[in-house]
Amino acid sequence: MTELPVMAEETTATELAVSLRDAILRLNRRVRQARPVGDLTVTQLSALASLELAGAMTPRELADVERVQPPTMTKIVAKLEERGLVQRTPHPTDGRQVILSATDVGREIHDQFERLRDEWLAARLAELTPEERGVLTSAASILGRIARG
Repeated sequence: MTELPVMAEETTATELAVSLRDAILRLNRRVRQARPVGDLTVTQLSALASLELAGAMTPRELADVERVQPPTMTKIVAKLEERGLVQRTPHPTDGRQVILSATDVGREIHDQFERLRDEWLAARLAELTPEERGVLTSAASILGRIARG
């Protein structure tokens, strides 16, 4: 059985923050890599995911969510639209604006990538002991609470 690491009592909140941030970033990077090699970039997938999760929005709102400049988002959206993954519809109240949303094909692609990521992570978690999975279950709950503020 694998021994679970025990944090020393003298570990400060700052030291724990650094350790957690590093582990979360590395895990996130690894999960993001668990996707089929294709012609969709990580940035394009992220924009598609934002539209799928947050719903329809203007290109400016999407750029803000993705933390990129509007001209960059224009290029990203053009590539997604070219592939039939995103569609534009007229804004209901502002004729100068459009609303972006994922198409059915875009939603299917997003769901496929999510499934692949979940499968990769589930396979890694299956390699852990029941005790380790129990610790991660508790950690997931705590991290969720921290994320909610």
